[in-house]
Amino acid sequence: MNPRKRTKAVVAAAAALTLSFSLAACSDDSGNGSSGDDEKITVGIKYDQPGVGLKTPDGTYTGFDVDVATYVAKQLGRDPGDIEWKEAKSADRETMLERGDVDFIAASYSINDERAQKVDFAGPYLLAHQDVLIRADDDSIKQPSDLNNKRLCSVTGSTSAQNVKEKLAPQAQLQEYGGYSECLTGLENGVIDAVTTDDSILAGYASQPEFEGKFKLGGFKMSNENYGIGVQKGSELKEQINDALEQMVADGSWDKAVKDNFGPAEYQNEPAPEIGVVVK
Repeated sequence: MNPRKRTKAVVAAAAALTLSFSLAACSDDSGNGSSGDDEKITVGIKYDQPGVGLKTPDGTYTGFDVDVATYVAKQLGRDPGDIEWKEAKSADRETMLERGDVDFIAASYSINDERAQKVDFAGPYLLAHQDVLIRADDDSIKQPSDLNNKRLCSVTGSTSAQNVKEKLAPQAQLQEYGGYSECLTGLENGVIDAVTTDDSILAGYASQPEFEGKFKLGGFKMSNENYGIGVQKGSELKEQINDALEQMVADGSWDKAVKDNFGPAEYQNEPAPEIGVVVK
């Protein structure tokens, strides 16, 4: 065997053994673990973001983050049936990791300095940008400033719409709804002119069968959102997940996941980011 290949094989075997012990430790009585079953791995995802992380009415899970998490789990020695999915709402993610409710979180989880003080991040595995979604036949919005005097929708409490209004289009008429699905209904009906959040989330919605062909992304890239996989501070899983993400890119599975989940929206995604490189 080639010495380099032999070394990588030894490293892979050691990583698998380390994972076995680390996940087993998660099942002790200390309260630091996510599951009492050593064969299981518990993963936090979004349940309400089509194309990214969605729990369907029949109880299955779909989306880019789900595909990434499933691939990572497989590289860690766990089959899809060994994954226990948990909803990771934005406000709960750090707490879930700190309490050990999950082994890792893949939930449109942007890496930033504040979060990195509480948890560790593998990745990034996707570079998203704040963008707008508009009707496919609307040619009046070609740049962020064109949102002035337009009805701009985002969810209540979102920083995305405020970012547009404060920095890019101060005359935008901000409309805040309870969820992005409501924004898209308003956009479809002409009550709303544009919806703003991460382009990956917008592409996921636009790729759904009921919306296919009705909307388009502006392509404005108003911010950089580096999606990472969150783990407990100091967890050995970080490096193992990084190795899995690199393998996912190398064997073409990453590109396939992007196409499968965002393709119908003609999402112009960035290339797979380099592990450990956070674009400011």
